[in-house]
Amino acid sequence: MMKRESLLQLFVEARRFIVVGVAAVAIQYGVYLLLLQWLQPVVANTLGYIVSFLFNYIASTKYTFRVKSSARHGVGFAFSHLVNYILQSLLLVFFLWTGLQKGWAMLPVFAICVPTNFVLVRYFLKH
Repeated sequence: MMKRESLLQLFVEARRFIVVGVAAVAIQYGVYLLLLQWLQPVVANTLGYIVSFLFNYIASTKYTFRVKSSARHGVGFAFSHLVNYILQSLLLVFFLWTGLQKGWAMLPVFAICVPTNFVLVRYFLKH
């Protein structure tokens, strides 16, 4: 069972994660929608993901989890985002295959991947 302080800490981190996550998703989705005019969806998502990743690392270490940036944290964060990126790419292809329009296909991807990413990032930045 979690201690009360640990549960409160988790709640505060989850709330800050939502703030940073909304901004990161908005950045990624905005770049994705912009680039869809010229690029295939997976390529547009990849470029949006890279831009969002840079913002997300700085915001996650300084604001969400308030940990000092280090090589170890950077590697863990990058690994968790590599897993997240692969999951996003596979889900994007799947949702496009089901017939969702390119502009809408990322929305269910975010609904699945954002909570998964919280667990992964929290683990790698806190351990």
